[in-house]
Amino acid sequence: MFLDKIKKRKSGILLYGITPPKAQTPVEKLPSIAEKSLKTLCGLDIDALIVYDVQDESTRTNEERPFPFSSALDPFTYTSQYLQALTVPKIIYRPASMFSKAELTEWLNALKSNGFYPVFVGLPSPDFVPKTTLTEAYEIWRQDHEAHSVIGAVTIPERHAILKDEDVRMMDKVNCGVSYFISQCIFNVQYAKQTLDALVNTCQARNRELPTIIFTLTICGSLKTLDFMEWLGIHVPEDIKQELKVCSNPAGRSVEIATEIAKDLIQYCQERAIPFGFNIESVAVRKEEVDASLELLETVNRLLKVNGLRNESTLRVNSNLS
Repeated sequence: MFLDKIKKRKSGILLYGITPPKAQTPVEKLPSIAEKSLKTLCGLDIDALIVYDVQDESTRTNEERPFPFSSALDPFTYTSQYLQALTVPKIIYRPASMFSKAELTEWLNALKSNGFYPVFVGLPSPDFVPKTTLTEAYEIWRQDHEAHSVIGAVTIPERHAILKDEDVRMMDKVNCGVSYFISQCIFNVQYAKQTLDALVNTCQARNRELPTIIFTLTICGSLKTLDFMEWLGIHVPEDIKQELKVCSNPAGRSVEIATEIAKDLIQYCQERAIPFGFNIESVAVRKEEVDASLELLETVNRLLKVNGLRNESTLRVNSNLS
């Protein structure tokens, strides 16, 4: 179980990430959209499903957004109302500082009632005035939920490449109760390794256990997706970027590139006794890229099994799902 694996710092965790449908989707269409998703999701050998919170980050950078922002349904609302049939645990993202303490308390209690797990993320804009600090948000969680749950956070290797302090940021969150981190999409494996090395050194210096690191791998199946990933702050090394630009099948090549990254990180983490796992997603919603993300998920699953990190799957889906 996801909870047990995180608490016992077991490696080999495998997640899949999705975004909810667009906010303007007609309500009457949501059940059929969810049913289609469930038919795919119920067959996946995963420990948990991530449902992202989508925020407009246009003010985060001066660079023009590659395509207009489109808001999505609230991830908790969509998951609790339309994905109940999928019985794997769900991880719900939320920018905690956008909500009051009372709102966060109510939200966390709703997550508990549904058996969901929270990940607090940063604000979409540096100009936004927080209603609650992250430290306060974590304290609300610890008071009533630490005994029966786990809470995650996000780590950004690109930030460490510039500021050299990601390990300190992560340990500050560990001190607040965070036990695992989900990375931004990894294309620059050296950035990921630099962050890991700093984290290992800091944990050793402080005589602390390492938190679990879950590496996000994604698909880049078009120039538009590549532009969007770079706009999001994902660093794609120049050689990979040029290859994807001229490749006749960038989605397929993405699977191969991500597989090599996964192999590299598996070996790197095992050699250093870092508890780890993977989260697979598709930044784009194009069928070609989503299908490639599912292929990547299966490939990474096999890699983890070869390394003795996963058992054979048992599908977990409500019997009422047709």
